[in-house]
Amino acid sequence: MSGGWNTIESDAGVFTYLIEKLGVKDVQFEELITLDPDELRQSGKIYGVIFLFKYPTGETRSDTPKDGNFDHEAANNMFFAAQTIQNACGTQALLSVLLNKDGEIEIGKELREFKEFSGEFPPELRGETLSNSDLIREVHNSFARSSPFIDETQRTATEDDDVYHFIAYTSIQGKLYELDGLQPAPISHGACSVDEFPDKVVQVLQRRIGRYPATEIRFNLLACVQDLRIRAREMGDDEALEAEEQRRNEWLWENALRRHNFVGFVGELLKGVVKDKLAQGGDAYGKWVEEAKGKTKKRSDDRKKQGITGDDLE
Repeated sequence: MSGGWNTIESDAGVFTYLIEKLGVKDVQFEELITLDPDELRQSGKIYGVIFLFKYPTGETRSDTPKDGNFDHEAANNMFFAAQTIQNACGTQALLSVLLNKDGEIEIGKELREFKEFSGEFPPELRGETLSNSDLIREVHNSFARSSPFIDETQRTATEDDDVYHFIAYTSIQGKLYELDGLQPAPISHGACSVDEFPDKVVQVLQRRIGRYPATEIRFNLLACVQDLRIRAREMGDDEALEAEEQRRNEWLWENALRRHNFVGFVGELLKGVVKDKLAQGGDAYGKWVEEAKGKTKKRSDDRKKQGITGDDLE
């Protein structure tokens, strides 16, 4: 393989522009704040959801899922790929939705060719094919947050690390499926029409979250939906259309910032500030340092009074 896969964020703007760069048309992602079927319905035409959760690294693999049933036969009739490499699960989850909605969604030439090429492979070989796709990996990595301190391609998780994992849920051929590349097969959660999807997927997610301690709140849910600008145009809602266009511009700006390493810039800025303080003579530099220490201590004391600890700051 010619390169590694970096970690990407569970962010609607990241996922939306990632799939656009892969050639997908008229699809976007929406972050859901609550586990409410009505909130999901308000997103318009829904293709599936992507769920991010803390993965129990010390847990042994079971022949029986904790919820639903393995459907080994279904793996031959849908796109389901085993996850064979670390950090690729976000892109693998969104492809699990998109490639199983081909026909409803314009997935583009490259993804269609990838789907056709890997279609007859078993899940393990599909996963290897995905991991070795230069196009998909390069697009995925172009949305990774720049870090000068960590080489994500070399980092291996241990049981003491907080490891997070993406999986997909979507309705396929009248059933609700959970598509998780770390599982041996798709997991069926029973009959589910497209109209029933919001209610049934929320029930599954509530049961899953319920298996965690009440103190665990680090979950994220993204809905894969039709581009909301299409609905705004069809309804003649110029205000909604303008708001969506503005949000797209904000996503572009945020994604551009993710690709830049600002450590050098901050270092040069600090050098300039220190040089200016020293040039002022006297004890200007010492007073500036002491003032900064005092402000830092005050912020720390204020957080303690509010019952906020460092562990609460994400």
